Amino acid sequence: MKHFIIVKFKDEVNVKEILDPIKKLFEKALSIEGIEKVEVHVSNMNLQNRHDLMIEMELSLMALDEFDNSKIHKQWKEEYKTYIADKTIFDCD
Repeated sequence: MKHFIIVKFKDEVNVKEILDPIKKLFEKALSIEGIEKVEVHVSNMNLQNRHDLMIEMELSLMALDEFDNSKIHKQWKEEYKTYIADKTIFDCD
């Protein structure tokens, strides 16, 4: 399955400054069995009605559950929640 985390950062956030640490954090998820791919996409448009970042993961349903309960996910939520204005989670086959 595919798991997407789509993020709109607050206006004052410099996405370029936090992009590398976010990529490194999510790359650690590849160590979880069943996670086949992690890609971080940055929007090429800087418009008010656009989101800034999309994290795309390919994984099994079991791996999604493990990821949701992982230190990686907890760190993402704790360290970056203050930067996020809006977030969408989308799962599909």
